[in-house]
Amino acid sequence: MATLKALVVDDASFVRDLVKRTVRQRFPVIETTDAQNGRRAQSLMSRSNFDLVLCDWEMPEMSGLELLQWMRQQPQYEKVPFIMITSRGDKDHVIEAVKEGVSEYLGKPFSPEGLSKKIIKVMGRRLKDAMEKGGKSMEGPADAFKESAALLTQKRDAPEPRKEPAAGAEEQDNPLLAGGRREATSRPAARGPMSLASVRFSDSTLKSVVKDVNLMEVRVIAKRDQEFPGILDQAVVDIDIGDGQMARLNGYVHQLQAVDKRQDTDFVSVTIRFVDEDPKKLEDLSRFVARFRAGSR
Repeated sequence: MATLKALVVDDASFVRDLVKRTVRQRFPVIETTDAQNGRRAQSLMSRSNFDLVLCDWEMPEMSGLELLQWMRQQPQYEKVPFIMITSRGDKDHVIEAVKEGVSEYLGKPFSPEGLSKKIIKVMGRRLKDAMEKGGKSMEGPADAFKESAALLTQKRDAPEPRKEPAAGAEEQDNPLLAGGRREATSRPAARGPMSLASVRFSDSTLKSVVKDVNLMEVRVIAKRDQEFPGILDQAVVDIDIGDGQMARLNGYVHQLQAVDKRQDTDFVSVTIRFVDEDPKKLEDLSRFVARFRAGSR
């Protein structure tokens, strides 16, 4: 029976589900409630007491930082552990969160192991005592969801792309792909300026070129010699939206596909489905899509 209560706050339901699943599987003594933004979280926290808050930074209506500032002004939440889970990992933001009283900082995308370690660190003896009282081990069961996804995609230590037919003649219109079997000097001209994307996973980063993008998903092409994720793995896509600004879009791996029909293909197509519901992020994505379309004509 659950004896502790945690509040999970994120505008993306996919991320909330990942956090709740990890907590439920590894710490069955913790009951989870979720909120889609800081304003909703504030309302829930005013009506009930929580022992732990796991919160995103960038959300509509009230950000994670604003919620943290409000929390630390409430006597009942002055010392309650607050873990900021966010794609913002630069030093300035970390320092800002620390100044406001954050207990721990976890970057997106995160692994179940990474999240579990942070929870154990901030909850300390209180969590250990609750687990022991409930006859549970601090080492929770394996994440069955991720294990199933790994089996479906045959994910290994040295991952190989799935052998699927190509969606089109990718190599003829993308200079990144031309380097796989030709000299760099023989690359065909691109239709427009390349849009580079850095796709971050819990334990690796994929350097790639944007092949197609819309408000729902992005398809990128990457060289096979990198470490590839599995289907349904969390991802954060960093894209340059212009004016020196970088958009950090949360998503998950929807599809992995070989670029051509050869088993030893040099390039892999990765489709990332976006999960953000923040209007600001959607606005940034819209600007990038418009610029991408204009450059591809």
